[in-house]
Amino acid sequence: MTQENDPATELALQLLQASLCNDAMTNEEKGELTRTLKQRWIEGTLDDMVYLATRVTSRMDQGKGETLLDISAQEDGTSVQLTAEEYEASKTTLQRLLSTLGADHADLNSTPADRCHRKAGYFMLRRKPASVEDILEIRIAVVGNVDAGKSTLLGVLTKGVLDDGRGKARLNLFRHKHEIESGRTSSVGSEMLGFTADSKPVMAAQAGRTLTWEEVCAQSAKVLSFFDLAGHEKYLKTTVFGMTGNAPEFAMLMVGANSGMVGMTKEHLGLSLSLTLPVFVVVTKIDRCPKNILQETLQELTKVLKSKSCRKIPLFVESSDDVIMTAQSFVTRRLCPIFKVSNVTGQGLNELRMFLNILPSLTHYDTEQPFYAEMNETYSVPFVGTVVSCVVQSGLVHVGDRLLVGPDYAGAFVPTVIKGIHRKRVSVPIAKAGQSVTFALKNIRRSTIRKGMVLLSHEKDQPPPKVSRRFEAEIVVLYHSTTIRQQYQAMVHCGAVRQTASIVSMEQQVLRTGDRAVVKFEFVKNPEYLAKGARLIFREGRTKGIGQVTRLLD
Repeated sequence: MTQENDPATELALQLLQASLCNDAMTNEEKGELTRTLKQRWIEGTLDDMVYLATRVTSRMDQGKGETLLDISAQEDGTSVQLTAEEYEASKTTLQRLLSTLGADHADLNSTPADRCHRKAGYFMLRRKPASVEDILEIRIAVVGNVDAGKSTLLGVLTKGVLDDGRGKARLNLFRHKHEIESGRTSSVGSEMLGFTADSKPVMAAQAGRTLTWEEVCAQSAKVLSFFDLAGHEKYLKTTVFGMTGNAPEFAMLMVGANSGMVGMTKEHLGLSLSLTLPVFVVVTKIDRCPKNILQETLQELTKVLKSKSCRKIPLFVESSDDVIMTAQSFVTRRLCPIFKVSNVTGQGLNELRMFLNILPSLTHYDTEQPFYAEMNETYSVPFVGTVVSCVVQSGLVHVGDRLLVGPDYAGAFVPTVIKGIHRKRVSVPIAKAGQSVTFALKNIRRSTIRKGMVLLSHEKDQPPPKVSRRFEAEIVVLYHSTTIRQQYQAMVHCGAVRQTASIVSMEQQVLRTGDRAVVKFEFVKNPEYLAKGARLIFREGRTKGIGQVTRLLD
């Protein structure tokens, strides 16, 4: 490397030459291929930097802009021992590499390097986003029984201040006056936690000051969108819609240490499992709970998670090493990390924040497919008009694009134009698959739209989208006190769709708890736009069932 050129320019030129060069390899170059990853990280020659840049870039692309890297790992996945000097040399190479790739890192190792050796060297790598539309977003549903501390924990995590033991931290999360008075959430609340490219949580510099969403997005490279759902039984309909309509990737189950697995805790756990959401558990209020009661709660929780209906592997997270191990193995979906925290003393919060920081995005969305988004909320904004909140399921859309919105009560779609797009309350020019955004629609009255409608790409010569009043699904009855027969009616939740449907035909005469069958549903009020393969939940009183759409009928 010459002194005249900076490292970024040299590396860029070398990458270009490596991609264009088609000549036969020399013996020296063949020898380069036999070099181990350990040698490449320690020595960091220009050829090594090219090789490592390709490897790291590929892993970050797979992780949507971030990856958890172990610099002591070899090609076959085994870890080798690094001395303190080798570790520092590898870290220097990593810093040089990331400076040329527009990314940053955080050292996740909790124990200092000793003089003999160091087996692991974990780093969280994350790209610096160019704009708000490039920020990585992960959606998490927060569920649990009433008074488990859901809103309080979110207030502590996102505001950076501890609670006073009387719910002070949760006041900013409530949307209605009666929620503040009772302390109980009755709607789907939203809160956001941001992390910078070097994995630091985005908090206000002054204690007591709350950052706006625009300020959080300006500093963040990754955001976690929490949906604070209601814990009371009478708000179950709202909770189910929040879990299906907002397309969360994970579920955070809250359990009060002093109360245990009571009330709606098992109900919400069952909902998360039926939607195949990876679940991690947070046990709160450990500061005010006697040790024997806490032990009973943890034993009961472990028993439920290990039961045949859950089949989870519980793992108590006590240190940063446990966090790294669980984050790597969490993608198997069977592992269930358990955190013990106190919102008053702050115990366990650092491990929980670290876990949320390195939590990977598991859902893959296709931006090449036609645009498709589901509405989960509608608004009427002064001087703007009708605004809808959506989760983009596929494709991408720009401001000014023409879309179809529907179906209405007759099953028809009407054309509209996107006047504006906001993501996390920040105006953006484009929305991509997997993002939660709001659209301002042109020439659409709020009274003509409802939750569960969709936005689709508009093609002039194409036939109108097919809607379904009847559909076929393979279902499993989780619980029913008697039997289910034809003409049985239940509330069906499928994505953002929420409507009563009746069973018009089924394979068997009657269905009981635990039965599996293929049935045909018919919506009672109006047709809906459904996707084949979509998961559904149907419920009526205490009756619960899950299923999957297998065929769309007329």
